[in-house]
Amino acid sequence: MNKENHLKNISFSVLDLVPVIQGSTHKSAMENCLALAKHTEKLGFKRFWISEHHNADSLVSSATPLLIGYVAQGTTSIRVGSGGVMLPNHAPLVVAEQFGTLATLYPDRIDLGLGRAPGTDHLTARALRRERVESVNDFPQDVQELEKYFSKTNSHSPVRAIPGEGLEVPLYLLGSSTYSAQLAGALGLPYAFASHFAPTHLHDALRLYHQHFEMSIQLSKPYSMACVNIVIADTDAEAEYLATSMKLFMLNVIRNTRQPLAPPVKTMDGLWNPMEEAHISQMMQYSFVGSKETVRDKLNDFVAETQVNEIIAVAHIYDQKARLQSFELLSEIFK
Repeated sequence: MNKENHLKNISFSVLDLVPVIQGSTHKSAMENCLALAKHTEKLGFKRFWISEHHNADSLVSSATPLLIGYVAQGTTSIRVGSGGVMLPNHAPLVVAEQFGTLATLYPDRIDLGLGRAPGTDHLTARALRRERVESVNDFPQDVQELEKYFSKTNSHSPVRAIPGEGLEVPLYLLGSSTYSAQLAGALGLPYAFASHFAPTHLHDALRLYHQHFEMSIQLSKPYSMACVNIVIADTDAEAEYLATSMKLFMLNVIRNTRQPLAPPVKTMDGLWNPMEEAHISQMMQYSFVGSKETVRDKLNDFVAETQVNEIIAVAHIYDQKARLQSFELLSEIFK
């Protein structure tokens, strides 16, 4: 008996951390980012998000708004945004002005995804914030301040975002715990869960988001998104081989070594210890690796379980050609 197709009404999007490939340059990483955006735009993906990370040799997405502008200028229709801007690192007015500028240049194409983590280590966070005393506890107030700057009703305020005012740039809350899920629900904003590296609270977060949802100007009903790792190749074996680069990337994360994305290896044996293997296996719980048919079945089950409205795919693949092919095969699943 054929399975019900739960993917037919799901949107598919892309998250790029702008990884630096071992032996390559920072500029090449940015050029690969734009090439991926152009490719996925042609394939029909809905949006292309770039994350904010700092002080990591492996990623060059620190100046997120600049990269968003670079990608938006090089594309024509795909939505481009942040996945996300780490709001405690920035004054809300500065973020409103930056994204107001982007939304003015690229109307109806800019998304502002917001996170409450620093996206870096403690010392780097302090260097970013300097005298600012904002913390994760100020996140709800900062989000509402951003909403105010983008609203039409702020025109008589002594502090205004120009450009930005009246553009009502869509906000999205990102999270890996239940805190942002409840806040997104209470504020009536779309919610994206970071299940690509922190899967533990996915189902609880989605449940709480729906339970706490209140209608807003931006949304009349809940809209949930899940970011997952997806690596597709012609065969399961080839995809598993390509996915070893992702495992090595995650190994660097838990070891805090921050090295560029390494080429795939035939086996991870001897490269990690049993505790690290177990840790990475847990982190990769929502990773879909295999042939198109294998990934289609796994994704279908995932959407049936979570009832998310949108899948955001991230792919840590060393070879750019293989990465582009992986997204092409993914597009054949949702088409």
